[in-house]
Amino acid sequence: MIPRNTTIVITGASSGIGRATAELLAAPGVKLVLAARRRSALDVVARECRRFGALTRVVPTDVADAEAVRDLAEAAATFGDGEIDVWINNAGIGAVGEFDRTPVTAHDQVVKVNLLGYLHGAHAVLPYFKQQGTGILINVVSFGAWSPAPYAVSYSASKYGLRGYSEALRAELSRYTGIRICDIFPSVIDTPGFAHGANYTGKKLKAPKPVYDPRRVASAILRAIADPTCTQMTVGNVARAARLANGLLPALTRRITRALFEQYFGRAAPSPITDGTLFTSTAPDSPIDGGWRATSGISRTAAAVGVIAAAGVLGAWMLAQRRD
Repeated sequence: MIPRNTTIVITGASSGIGRATAELLAAPGVKLVLAARRRSALDVVARECRRFGALTRVVPTDVADAEAVRDLAEAAATFGDGEIDVWINNAGIGAVGEFDRTPVTAHDQVVKVNLLGYLHGAHAVLPYFKQQGTGILINVVSFGAWSPAPYAVSYSASKYGLRGYSEALRAELSRYTGIRICDIFPSVIDTPGFAHGANYTGKKLKAPKPVYDPRRVASAILRAIADPTCTQMTVGNVARAARLANGLLPALTRRITRALFEQYFGRAAPSPITDGTLFTSTAPDSPIDGGWRATSGISRTAAAVGVIAAAGVLGAWMLAQRRD
């Protein structure tokens, strides 16, 4: 349970993981500052959080805009009587397509939101944390920070970049014993993001199974806030397997991943080229779930192959250690 008067900022709070987190953290007296681009969607989430007794403030924010994020921090501090206790960097977006056939403006936007948006958040909140002597920065990253995704190069670049940003910042802040940074690495999560992202493949995109409930990530965030030793947390076995496989046999993992993507594109139904909500947020609703757990693109068999491959890699490595 989050203590009363705790002030928490959540970016990307209008749907998916962000909304699930807001609703889980909502409790009597907790002050939630909800940020995303669409006020109408945030208002829906705020009303739901108030049902649990939380105090809420809606601050429409584009995290790609550093000044807007500074304004968000100021609004949160005002709401929190001068203090911000927890900042959750969560806003994210993706673009799928062959690298050189995807508009460079789309690549730029993915990096601005996914990487620079997190830097903007940390840059805006750290002066408050330092002044207070305490604070928790949660970064919702992705298992894509450990395992690259072909046909989503800018997404992979942003997620790999987040690892470096967080590790360097954690080292820099190590003398501030009251300030913590914890990174969350989810597997594939059942959110509206797959439907809302940019698609330049000409094929209908679906989430690859197994797909996990966004509420599992929200629960991990809650545990990370409560655990004073947390620096990293993984959600879902796929994330663990992908990290292991790519760490031990990166070339093989890349080939398998590319083959799976191309196999899927070869049989997927045609779909219009679209920017999705990459540049403007026009999604009509704000659900937590994307509906992908009932259907998906890459089969469970393909996902299982990845897990088995990772296990095989681990077995080979252990055998080599014994022979040595």
